[in-house]
Amino acid sequence: MSEYKAQENDLIYALDIGTRSVIGMVGQTDGDRFKVLDVEVAEHKKRAMIDGQIDNIRQVAGLVRQVTQRLEERLNVSLERVCVAAAGRALQTKAGTFSLSLPENNVITVEQVSQLETGAVSAAEETLQTEGDERRRLFLVGYTVTQYRLDHYPMVTLLDHSGVEVEADVVATFLPGEVVESLYTVMRTAGLQVSSMTLEPIAAMNAAIPAELRLLNLALVDIGAGTTDIAVCRDGSITGYTMATIAGDEITEALMRAFLIDFQTAEEVKRALSEGESVRYTDIMGLENEVSYESVMAAIDEPMDKLATAIAEQVLETNGAAPSALFLAGGGSKLSGLKGKVSEKLNMDEKRVAIAGNNFAKSVYADSIKLDDPEYATPLGIAVSAGLGLLNDSYVVLLNGKPAKLFRSGVLTLRDILLMNGYTYSDILGRNGKSLVVTLNGQRIILRGEPSVPAALTVNEREAALSAVVHAGDSVSFVPARGGADAQRTLGELLPEFTGRVLVNNQDASPDTVLHSGDVILTLERAAESRADDQDAVGMTPGFTDDQDAERMMPSSGAIEVELNGEPLSLPGKGNGLPYYMMDLLQFSGLDLEHLDGPVRLEVNGEECGFRYVIKPRDRVTICYA
Repeated sequence: MSEYKAQENDLIYALDIGTRSVIGMVGQTDGDRFKVLDVEVAEHKKRAMIDGQIDNIRQVAGLVRQVTQRLEERLNVSLERVCVAAAGRALQTKAGTFSLSLPENNVITVEQVSQLETGAVSAAEETLQTEGDERRRLFLVGYTVTQYRLDHYPMVTLLDHSGVEVEADVVATFLPGEVVESLYTVMRTAGLQVSSMTLEPIAAMNAAIPAELRLLNLALVDIGAGTTDIAVCRDGSITGYTMATIAGDEITEALMRAFLIDFQTAEEVKRALSEGESVRYTDIMGLENEVSYESVMAAIDEPMDKLATAIAEQVLETNGAAPSALFLAGGGSKLSGLKGKVSEKLNMDEKRVAIAGNNFAKSVYADSIKLDDPEYATPLGIAVSAGLGLLNDSYVVLLNGKPAKLFRSGVLTLRDILLMNGYTYSDILGRNGKSLVVTLNGQRIILRGEPSVPAALTVNEREAALSAVVHAGDSVSFVPARGGADAQRTLGELLPEFTGRVLVNNQDASPDTVLHSGDVILTLERAAESRADDQDAVGMTPGFTDDQDAERMMPSSGAIEVELNGEPLSLPGKGNGLPYYMMDLLQFSGLDLEHLDGPVRLEVNGEECGFRYVIKPRDRVTICYA
């Protein structure tokens, strides 16, 4: 609004969009801490959120606008930019594997490792895509390389090694596009621009567990109304995050059934438990009742036990063992008796399980607002993450003119930025068209697909590599690669001058027959068979021959010994008495002919030659990348 001051660059507005309520928090950085200037909380009047996921966009946007306006009035500031977090419930994690063939005798570079990891992440995404009926846009949150292999041998790192083939296994975590887009749509509808986005479990971790404590193996459990988000750390960084589908609402619903009360009354009864006294309420029949603390605890014992069990199972699965200490956050953490049940399920000393809030003061403070409420873990975390630069998404990077979506901390490369914003391996690296492989008169023929059109990638109008690190304020321009067309041929196109009878897979075929990989073609005239023997292995049609020395065309009916790429190779005699050609040795070269990464050099005795070069005994043959 015009009567309000503009939102200055250092003023942070954080919003926590929860299943039960929306919490807005405004503040600014003060040295190495974040000062909270104001907080506003408003509850949904109707169920607009389902288990942390936005259901009714207009209703949620209306409540966001209400919270925003109240803060604007009190602070006399027009709030335009907002920091948000996506719910952990939507996270989907899959494993992926990818391999690359390498140029001979070249050391492995950062770019090749980047390409390898990108392919593995793409394979993980493809696994997720095949599990649904329709393709979805997925945003990469983060990934971990679980294993590298060099020529099938496990390696810790690939850089500066050399070999023929490299492989990488990764575990990658994605957010479905609809989750991200619904959050952005709510903000746009409420008149706000998203300046940063992170994940709720990471945000809560940043508030509850300061960075200097993350050398320890700790867990943060944020219990909301619809979901329970979990993050674990060790050795200075967040090592995993997950969620449980059971949370505070299950406790509330148990109270509704036990005492015949509506949802809001059950929420009030649940909150009153913290005082350890009897509770008065009015049931749906309009009758006033009073129930003891012990009776209420008995009514929620079963769902609370299930919640503690779910928390323990997810912590153990993510961390591999019980952590050194565990912090409970969120509104559900206030539930009387829950701390003891969680420590019991994890076989931990109850003193090692605490309610979050004590550590908030290390990174945040306020002059007159009480901030040690564990329900503030997520909004405080969102604010602290942006204000203190704990996440890379606390600054703006432009991708094709719009702020890029960034989800995790640490150094980010261009490849990370592209994958986080829904681009795939094919968009980044492109795919050549599939080859068409057929057998003609006993000879294998490979007809190459069209090459892809490479992607165009620049940072601040300069060409950049995928491994280049992105910095605050960078402007990235990306035009996706365009895949090449698959190879296509009809029988007539393959044999333009042949007019005799032709069999394809032992069936008579006409010239307009469309060929498919694996087809076996046989021409039924001896002259045609003779011409076919002279064709090039990469698609030369019958009738074309190389200008070769007649002496070298003499058949070699017996076995011969040659040297291929410095290693001895024994070749048995061909049953038809024909000689060995250079193309016959391709299968022994170690090159992946379906996925060549560059031009191939063919040499015999130190001199370049063609595919139809006739091999003689004791020849020294080289087949490698040029």
